[in-house]
Amino acid sequence: MTKFGVLVCFAITLVVLISTVAVFYMMFQQLSGEIVTRKEWGAREPKLIEKFKGPAPYVVIHHSYIPAACYTNDDCNEAMRSMQDFHQLDRGWNDLGYSFAIGGNGLIYHGRGFNTIGAHAPKYNDKSVGICLIGDWSDELPPEKMLVATKNLIEFGIDKGYIAKDYQLVGHRQVRDTSCPGERLYKEIQTWKHYVPSPHYNQDINEIPDSVLNNNTTKSTTTKVVNST
Repeated sequence: MTKFGVLVCFAITLVVLISTVAVFYMMFQQLSGEIVTRKEWGAREPKLIEKFKGPAPYVVIHHSYIPAACYTNDDCNEAMRSMQDFHQLDRGWNDLGYSFAIGGNGLIYHGRGFNTIGAHAPKYNDKSVGICLIGDWSDELPPEKMLVATKNLIEFGIDKGYIAKDYQLVGHRQVRDTSCPGERLYKEIQTWKHYVPSPHYNQDINEIPDSVLNNNTTKSTTTKVVNST
């Protein structure tokens, strides 16, 4: 190949690289604008934070049932605080159980975050992202912007390496005896890419004691982080 040909190939490669970086940057900027931080919704500090090694092979979809659907920023902030109160104070968990929550205003609410052991699906808490769509979605489908926000969050997680590219999508009812995420929402996610009717649980993935999977305050060998945002 001539020197000119080498320069042309280099230039093309550089343009493709810059374009790719720009797309990822724009995606991050767009999603970050849609995320409500813990500080913004008024979260209490977690009692303990335990991390697991990603990327997560599962995404588990929930609905809150109670609190009811929220459609304003103030109402969704209040819904987040009420869920954290119930999980942390009444149930004695380390924090809000979910990784993230989605409000009826189309915003994404930061819960425990990516690669953090949750308290939303026993035996999957250390290998999944738990996403709760705030409200009771037994009979009604969540607004389109909630569904779009959920999908965007998953895609963001994949792009950043927090969620495996071949992840399995399941509803909460598939991993324990519950009606969650509501009949109507469950029918909806069955049409989504990566939904699986029977999740293939691998006991060898980041296996830790049941006490931690059920998220009591027992310490484990998992790395502890002092703070969260």
